[in-house]
Amino acid sequence: MTLTKRVIPCLDIKNGRVVKGLHFGSIKDAGDPIVLAEKYSNEGADELIFLDITASEEQRETIKTLVTKVAQVIDIPFTVGGGIKTLQHARDILLSGADKVAINTGAVKNPEIITELMELFGKQCIVVAIDAKRNYNIEKGKNIFTEGQKKFWFEVFVYGGKKGTSLDVIDWAKKVEELGAGEILLTSIDMDGTKDGYDIILTKEIVDSVHIPVIASGGCGKPDHMLEIFKKSNVDAALAASIFHYDTHGVVGVKQFLKDNSVSVRL
Repeated sequence: MTLTKRVIPCLDIKNGRVVKGLHFGSIKDAGDPIVLAEKYSNEGADELIFLDITASEEQRETIKTLVTKVAQVIDIPFTVGGGIKTLQHARDILLSGADKVAINTGAVKNPEIITELMELFGKQCIVVAIDAKRNYNIEKGKNIFTEGQKKFWFEVFVYGGKKGTSLDVIDWAKKVEELGAGEILLTSIDMDGTKDGYDIILTKEIVDSVHIPVIASGGCGKPDHMLEIFKKSNVDAALAASIFHYDTHGVVGVKQFLKDNSVSVRL
């Protein structure tokens, strides 16, 4: 049986609005989260991801009232992340209408919380978001890659891509799986907002290193990029923002394009 691939729009939230950036910076407005969420749900998106992108950096919790309002207008699985670092906060997010919680900075600072969340809410509810960036100082890296003439490794970043951790992304992905994560949301900071396509090397390495579903994120600028990541890696889902927010492409059109190119999707 062929598992269908998922197409997932992402709402990056700042000050209650959907925003889009470049390499996690240069933020610009992209619309109203409730309007966009309802649109994507109606268009047949497989899931929706909502990330309060400044919550960790600002040392605050995700805006629960906005989560509730979004949950009320959609009927697809809904993942929420941003500033989650306690079991109570995760519980509040799930009670506000989310189906899954995504945790990044909180997991790096306190890895045991992944296991605690899994034991309390079930593995299927726990997404670990991993933001990774190429580091060309190979003396610090363990898993070294070469592209062209350049050697690099992938470093995990926290606080919305603002702070490096010295963690190797492959080691960290394996660890979060061991600790009980049900899924990984993998974002390439290098490709984020570029519309130049996903980081194939990064995505393929993580997918091949773990046995849990992986969502590719960062860099989608056209349907061909989703096709490429599905063809060149065994990733379970592809996330996109810009192409949906600015009406460059609709969810239905993207899924039809994938189906026409032999990718199994739900239409």
